[in-house]
Amino acid sequence: MFDQFYTTLESLGIVPVVVLDKVEDAAPLAHALMAAGMKSAEVTFRTACAAECIAAMAEAEPEMCVGAGTVLTVEQVEQARAAGAKFIVSPGYNEDVVKHCIDIDLPVLPGTVTPSEVTAAENLGLKVTKFFPASQYGGLNTIKALAAPFVGHRFMPTGA
Repeated sequence: MFDQFYTTLESLGIVPVVVLDKVEDAAPLAHALMAAGMKSAEVTFRTACAAECIAAMAEAEPEMCVGAGTVLTVEQVEQARAAGAKFIVSPGYNEDVVKHCIDIDLPVLPGTVTPSEVTAAENLGLKVTKFFPASQYGGLNTIKALAAPFVGHRFMPTGA
């Protein structure tokens, strides 16, 4: 499940996390990121215009892998999907959000920082999860410790 997306994600190398307060900033940002060789963006649902920004970025740069971040509810998943989001990122493990994304075949990267959360994600077939907030939960040392028993699981660290 989501293997093609995982391959794409890994090839991108970096996924900039962006917070946009104005829709008119979305297309210029998409153009700038693509021009800089960054073919992805995670638009956070921290502002009221997040879905509109996703739509504007996806329209401005159709080859860009634009996703939605800070997704906390199934309703936000649906807003993001309708706007053209190609993936969902949540700060924590929300089983309703994860299962809904799986049901609609939309790649999801839930936040996992404990063995129980990684196990829950793995049990649903997820092979890559967000590790957030990375530094507060031990950064690379914790990721290495979690990776030992969860062979093959990948983490996308986020947060200073």
